[in-house]
Amino acid sequence: MSYHHYYVILALILVVAIRARLDDDHEEEKPASIYLVMVHGEPLEASSWRQEQVQNASSSSYHASRRRAVRLHDRLLRRTIAGAGSFYRKLYSFHHAVSGFAVHTTPAQAERLRAAPEVAAVEEDRGTTLMTTYTPRLLGLPDGVWPRRDGGGGGGGEENDGEGMVVGVVDTGVDPTHPSFAYVPRTSTANAAPRSRRGRREPPPVCGAGLRFPPGSCNGKILTARYFAAGAVAAAIPLDASRDLSPFDADGHGSHVASIAVGNRGVPVTQGGAVYGFASGMAPELIVESDNYSCCRLAVYKAIYPAGGTMADLISAIDQATQDDVDVLVLSVGPDERPTSKVTFVSMLDVALLFARKAGVFVVQAAGNRGPADSSVVSYSPWVTTVAADTTGRSYTPRLVLGNGRRVSGFGLSAPTPGGDGQLRFRLVAARDAAAPDVDDMERAEECQYVRTLRRRADVLRGSIVICSFAQGFYNGTSTVTAIVDTAEALGFAGFVLVANARYGDFVAQPLPFSVPGVMVPRVADAQVVWSYYAEHTLYAGSATVFGATAEITEGRVAAFVDAAPVVARYSSRGPDVVDRWSTPADVLKPDILAPGDQIWAAWSALSAKEPILAGERFAMISGTSMAAPHVGGVAALVRQRHPSWGPSAVASALSTTARGHDGRGSPIMSEGVELGALHRATPFDYGAGFINPAGALDPGLVVVPEYDDYISFLCSLPQLGPDDVRAATGEACSSPLSSPADLNLPSITVSALRGSLSVRRTVTNVASSTETYLCAALPPEGVAVTVQPGWFEIAPGETQEMVIELQVTWASGAFSFGEIVLTGSLDHLVKLPLAVRPVATV
Repeated sequence: MSYHHYYVILALILVVAIRARLDDDHEEEKPASIYLVMVHGEPLEASSWRQEQVQNASSSSYHASRRRAVRLHDRLLRRTIAGAGSFYRKLYSFHHAVSGFAVHTTPAQAERLRAAPEVAAVEEDRGTTLMTTYTPRLLGLPDGVWPRRDGGGGGGGEENDGEGMVVGVVDTGVDPTHPSFAYVPRTSTANAAPRSRRGRREPPPVCGAGLRFPPGSCNGKILTARYFAAGAVAAAIPLDASRDLSPFDADGHGSHVASIAVGNRGVPVTQGGAVYGFASGMAPELIVESDNYSCCRLAVYKAIYPAGGTMADLISAIDQATQDDVDVLVLSVGPDERPTSKVTFVSMLDVALLFARKAGVFVVQAAGNRGPADSSVVSYSPWVTTVAADTTGRSYTPRLVLGNGRRVSGFGLSAPTPGGDGQLRFRLVAARDAAAPDVDDMERAEECQYVRTLRRRADVLRGSIVICSFAQGFYNGTSTVTAIVDTAEALGFAGFVLVANARYGDFVAQPLPFSVPGVMVPRVADAQVVWSYYAEHTLYAGSATVFGATAEITEGRVAAFVDAAPVVARYSSRGPDVVDRWSTPADVLKPDILAPGDQIWAAWSALSAKEPILAGERFAMISGTSMAAPHVGGVAALVRQRHPSWGPSAVASALSTTARGHDGRGSPIMSEGVELGALHRATPFDYGAGFINPAGALDPGLVVVPEYDDYISFLCSLPQLGPDDVRAATGEACSSPLSSPADLNLPSITVSALRGSLSVRRTVTNVASSTETYLCAALPPEGVAVTVQPGWFEIAPGETQEMVIELQVTWASGAFSFGEIVLTGSLDHLVKLPLAVRPVATV
């Protein structure tokens, strides 16, 4: 058992004791909470110590500086809030991604901290939430990016100097026994020394051993693994010592995310005894005969638990990942709500990510699962690549075939009812007609949640297909599909169908594995077809006496590839980005890019503490922007490996400017709407720059690269922030604010309120190997005239070129409209910058 393990257990005991004392002595005081405290000054990773750290991670001066920072935090706490009757406990000191600490204390003590001159900001911890195979082929990776066995393909060759990319994942941990994370020995070049990562050091091989995560779990594929639980302990989030106090993934989400990014190639996907193909991460370990090619390895930072998570643990994990010098950091997790800071971009989380970006970490974050509502993104800052989720065109569609021949489509990964193909039909019985008339909760009986409510007509239900209703219990989380399966097994159903309820409307369904034949029908219109047929063939004499309706359930485990893809998923959070909690639109495009996120097969933890229906499974198919983010993280690792001299901004630009605005059939990308099945023409507020194009990102021609100082100038140009606010958040002075926030040198242009006219500047850099001539053109948004100067330019490798984009209102619609700047190169490079402009009347 590790020292950290003992510390967390001791902390649990202390918290219980302290809370008991508080209950006795401070009954009138508001309860304690976790507060994130930012202090003035740069974090170590952003300071002059960084280069020394890269060269010598164990330098005495570096560690002395870190100890001084810890002592400063301790002295500040003692001086400000220590004393008779006071309560506080410091949870973490942050050194690398942000300068500050997390403390568990009362609101009154937090106010005293806020008044201290060393303190830049104090935020209450609002908690965190998870943003919850075929996709490498969909993205063109095997042929266009991964190297072939003969050394060909897009990824091998002399430029492969970025070997050993490290992808950090902050999530629920990882299952180290999963085959997706098995170490693959390099048989062809077993004695070859690994090449360096161009000045970036390897993360230290720290492996947070504990129950279910024994020593040796960090095996070469998993490079390092840690867990962060002090915030969860202080917030009284239930922790199970047998599974939670180690980097082990008790949930499944973290293993899923990590394997999408860097899981091994060609791992058989099995679930419920069925085989669904072979899984691979975007950047797997690949061995080719001509080269010792290795990408990529995994650094695990567990900060979320089955019962929840805190921002304190999340920021501490980011702080550690920044110190560990990971190349890519994947965050399929975010805030539960908008930050309480004055501006979204200067919340403690966003400032931590700013300094991670300065330290050379490419940060990718899930957009959130609150779509399709406007301004629902929960990843705000321009230094973070925010990912929306799309469908893949693959579907698993079982059907309920009624006795009259009608076929009703639904969801469910299960075997068909015996016989199949119309050879054998089964009696169709509604659960509500089998329930005892005096049952306490008829709605629960309709939902098929309890055996006891249906046992009265067990003889009728046995061997029948039973209709269960999606009612209130499913909406408030007290009813589950797992309970339906348990009831079906106990009473011997031939199968079940879970149908939408007209009282509650359509519901969103995902394919789940069923041990008995089953199908979910989420649309009310389809459910009415079932009920209409059922009513025609059921006789009532007080209660149902004759069940004449029949049905069968077809095979649900075979995939079809018939739908257009990509389509922006209904749940994927939308723009426009916001600058504050009052939903003021920002001059930043969010989301940034679109990637596969719907019905994704990937690794799973068999413990599956939150999803009992997946317990015992090693793979799961789930959906969310959580699944989209690691797709981009893995591709970013491939790009950084191919171009190890590129910084995070160059990688972000390459992904953005080469993204596609059309689906696989050449039509414009569509977006799912509020109504199930409804599709609308998508906009950059749905998909950012477009659908990720890995092969194009390897050779973008030009990149648009904002530097750290540009981000500071951007913050200084925001009307909601003054120079003192910026200095408090970043430690930087406002020496050169931008003329407009829209002047931030991003690979997109967003103007949230265009009055009259505005000139916006962008600087491009040639990262290709040849001199190229580019023609400049604009597809103007509605109500806006756009000109680009110069109209053309020639640019040599490594050179830069400034462009001026003139925007003029022609119709003040007051609504956002969209266009594009297109730079067409003479050597076939095509560079696209999305335009999002809201023309408004001059006051």
